[in-house]
Amino acid sequence: MRTASHPDQPQPNPRHHPIARLTHWISAAALAVMAASGLRIFNASPAFAPKGTPPFPLWPWEGTPAPAWLTLGGWLGGARHWHFAMMWLLVLNGAVYLLHLFRRGRWRTIVPRVGGWRDAIEMARFYLYLRRDHPVQGKHNALQQYAYTTMLVIGVLLVLSGLAIWKPVTLGWLTRALGGYAWARWWHFAAMLLLAVLVLVHVVMVFTVDPYALRAMTTGKYDAARWSPEARHARPLQHLAPARVMPARTASAGAVPATTEAP
Repeated sequence: MRTASHPDQPQPNPRHHPIARLTHWISAAALAVMAASGLRIFNASPAFAPKGTPPFPLWPWEGTPAPAWLTLGGWLGGARHWHFAMMWLLVLNGAVYLLHLFRRGRWRTIVPRVGGWRDAIEMARFYLYLRRDHPVQGKHNALQQYAYTTMLVIGVLLVLSGLAIWKPVTLGWLTRALGGYAWARWWHFAAMLLLAVLVLVHVVMVFTVDPYALRAMTTGKYDAARWSPEARHARPLQHLAPARVMPARTASAGAVPATTEAP
């Protein structure tokens, strides 16, 4: 006879594949190094407009360097070494991750489905207390899907604009497509800032809504019946405790776990 596992024992099924977990943490470390070294490179010429030209229209802080404590590399040459080393690591890591997504069909859990914007609105309404019950979701809710897909698109823009800055003559067609060297630098910098904002929001939501995702992204283990935001009806800093799983009596199969709202 099959019986239900004890509520305190998480389900053994992994939530994230080992490749997804490894590439996630490599990306986190490499992006941090690239951002810090990129700011040091920027500080060597903290303006987008060429000398003797009017200020750049989309950057009101022309000539203002980034705080030194946010930079890495010590000087321009050192920062470039760090930046290019992490660039190749990120490109290789990203290629492995994308291959994993498409080979195993995991892209379906990240890319929003057609009409997913309606689910995103409902998720936002739930977070804003305009909806009482947590929307039904799969591995990721609609807002997460849009955020993760946007991160991938930004990653492509960062690579293309970075190549345009690195090889403005050899890849002149790409530099021109981005509006010229000054605009290519701006696209690269703006994409980095947008990615940093999305990463910050992602980290805040993990700690305030789904802290159990940290275990899932390290060991792979995740008890969705007790830990998922949907099971806990979790909003930021609300219902962080695991959901109670009540055994349901059946005539022949024994007890079957049933999820209730977290206290």
